[in-house]
Amino acid sequence: MTIRVMIADDHNIVRQGLHLILKLDRGLEVVGEAADGAEAISLARKLKPDVVLMDLLMPIVDGITATSIIRKELPDTEVLALTSVLEVISVVDAVRAGAIGYVVKDRQAKDVCQAIRAAAAGQVQLSSDAMVRIMREMRGDEHAVQPAELTQREICVLKLLSQGYSNKQIADSLGITERTSKTHVSNILSKLGVQSRTQAAYQAIQMGMIHSQKKE
Repeated sequence: MTIRVMIADDHNIVRQGLHLILKLDRGLEVVGEAADGAEAISLARKLKPDVVLMDLLMPIVDGITATSIIRKELPDTEVLALTSVLEVISVVDAVRAGAIGYVVKDRQAKDVCQAIRAAAAGQVQLSSDAMVRIMREMRGDEHAVQPAELTQREICVLKLLSQGYSNKQIADSLGITERTSKTHVSNILSKLGVQSRTQAAYQAIQMGMIHSQKKE
């Protein structure tokens, strides 16, 4: 199934470059482009893309705010933060707003496409270095949810999600349907009071459920 992607960046040359890259991948379809955060919100509401590539520094409405609004209104739309370099503070803010991960603009085309596929599949993909740095910055966040407040099945799903499993991989591992897997993830995010799977993975680490987001 084709993954529907929306690009949000205030630089036309960046949007054009990304569009050309994604056009070469038959599994991806660019359904819209936005030049600022306000336009990104409006287009996302209309188009309901699977993934939004969101530049964090944009006029009118910044990418962080746009990410937060899109994730709250369109929980089935994942957001990947676009950054020029790995700016930890900006990425942390994006994760807090609901972004599932980030893409550095100077990455190879195949890396960008892979990141989009992973986001669409619900995979949390952060390098171990980035996760450690993000955890350090987010350490003061207050979420009092304890493992006991999650069902045993939700705890199993959260562990797998945090280890980088996609919705389908979670479903296959637990012998459930992919739709049921998505429902469990949605319930987990609601109980944890977070907007993204990446935040949920962080909470799992905080609760001592896992020590790494990577699959063994």
